[in-house]
Order: sequence, then structure tokens, then C-alpha cells
Amino acid sequence: MWPQALPMVSRSGMSPFNEYGRSLGLDAGDVAAQMRAALYGSRALRQQRERNEVTVLVRLPEEERRFSADISNMLIRTAAGGYVPLGDIADMDRGLSPAVITRRDGRQVVQVTAEVEPREQIPAVMSLLREEVFADMQARYPSIDFGFRGRQADTQESMSSLQLYGFFSMLLIYVLLAIPFRSYSQPLLIMMVIPFGAVGAIIGHLMLGYSLSIMSIMGIVALAGVVVNDSLIMIDYANRRRADSGLTALQAVREAGIRRFRPILLTTLTTFGGLSPMVFETSRQAQFITPMAVSLGFGILFTTFICLLVLPALYVLLDKAHRVLGLAAAETGSAETVLTERA
Repeated sequence: MWPQALPMVSRSGMSPFNEYGRSLGLDAGDVAAQMRAALYGSRALRQQRERNEVTVLVRLPEEERRFSADISNMLIRTAAGGYVPLGDIADMDRGLSPAVITRRDGRQVVQVTAEVEPREQIPAVMSLLREEVFADMQARYPSIDFGFRGRQADTQESMSSLQLYGFFSMLLIYVLLAIPFRSYSQPLLIMMVIPFGAVGAIIGHLMLGYSLSIMSIMGIVALAGVVVNDSLIMIDYANRRRADSGLTALQAVREAGIRRFRPILLTTLTTFGGLSPMVFETSRQAQFITPMAVSLGFGILFTTFICLLVLPALYVLLDKAHRVLGLAAAETGSAETVLTERA
């Protein structure tokens, strides 16, 4: 059964029809509406049946829409009320079209998925897509937008949260260190080993063949609160020795390095030993947590040597900076006093 009353839609734009089709006054909107009604159906009736709503669609019989060749013979109603075959008014080309059209925020979305093997190359593939493939396609098709969904979108969201929480955790560590030390500079000196912990975590991933993942970043954030322990022990002992015995900064930090070498080394080795079963575990069940253990283990191991070798030098330099600044402040105060007396 062919529906006799079909909507005639007038749309602007270049007509896809031949001269005969354009002479009949047809456009893409007319043909699209009629083909949808013929193939999918035009709603003829809607009624309520108990709790359900029943919709009746009118469309062509199945024998007239079974094959793709039937499309060229489909009758299209003209503005004058007559019917012409679709093949006589339009040039048709065969092509591929998506089975499902997905839209988000009113825009058509095309999803492209891929499995990268080995998985360690995922960051390299992502970087290549952003810098070369997406940039080239954006230049050729300015109206196209690109974005990542699925695991990559979750990773980016988690990274944003970690950046925010990491900032507040650094601020909290600084406050907790500044209160007992009663200093603004020494907490910064202790926290300078945190970037070296991140370097150690990256070296550990390279040595064991792991790629940086969200669990690795979580391990690095957790590492920030652990690696300050060794520095805290050394700086606190050096400060107490200077206060009790009146030693210079070089003498105090040298004695602190000798006295605290064994506790620092034992703490590092026991921590790394406790993490080593997870670091060197090869079962598939442990692959999820292993990157975090690698970040913690190798980060602590690397910062221990930084603490014993670099931190004493930084401690002495900080003391010299305090002396220079204190001398400059004293000279400024003396000059102000002289000027006041002269006045």
C-alpha cells in the first residue's frame, strides 16, 4: 500500500538530481521523506492499548523493498501529483554507509578503536596521533573535532584529579614540616628530594620494561610522602647537634650523615625488600598493582643515595645563604640607624 499524502519538504542547496529531476521541481528533502516513508514506514495510526501505545506504520510491501535493485525502481511522487522512477531523476552510486549513526551534543560521532601490541607502546601511539595524524586531519577538515574516550578518557580524568590532589598533598607536607622546624626554607630543602624520587621511579620502569600508567603516577604521588623521611631524620639530627654543641653547618651535617647512615640505609632496604615480591611478580593477577610497587620501591632506593650525597651539600649552601642574607639585613639596619641619628 502506497501512502497518498506525503509531506513535501522544500530545502535549499545544490540538487543531487539530473536535469529531468530538477525540471520536476524535486529536491533532496522530497526524495528523502518519501524513501523513508516507503522503506521504514509512515505513521498512520497511534492508539492506546491498555498500558501500551500501539503505532501503525504504512510502507511498501516486502517484495517491493527486498533487494537493492528495487530502490532504482521506487516511484517518487512529483509536485504535480505524478510518479516517476527514482532511477530516472537521479544518478545513483553504490557506496558504504555506517550501520548506526551515533550523535553526541547534536553532532555525529565516529568511533575508532584499536588494540596496541605491545601495550608499552600506547603512550608513543597516542603522541603520534596527537602530533601528526590529528593535526593533519584538522588542517584538511577544520569542522572535525577529535577526542579520546574509554580508557584514555578515564586516564586523563584521573590525571587531572591527581594533579589537584598532589598539589594539596605537597602543601600539607610543607605545613607539617614547617611547624616543628619553625622555618620556611628547611621544609623546602627536605622536599627537594621528591623530584629525585620521581626520577628513580621512571628509571625503575625503564629497567623492568614497564610503561608509565595511572597506577605508576599514583605510586609517585604516594612516594612524595615517604621519601621525605630520610631527609627529615638527617636534617633534624643536624639541627639538634648545632643547637646542643654549637657546631657549624658543615660539621653538623657531616656528623648527621655518619650517625644516621645506618638507620637510613636499613629503612630503605627493609622498605624495598617488603615491596620486592610485588615488584618482581610476573603473574597476570599482579600486573595491575606492580607499576605502583615499582614506583615506590625504586623511588625510595634512588632518593636514599640522593639524601646521603646531595642533601648535605644543599644544607651547607642554605646555611651560607642565610648568613649572607642575615649580613645584608644587618648592614641595612646599621645604615638606617646612622641615618636616623644624623636626622
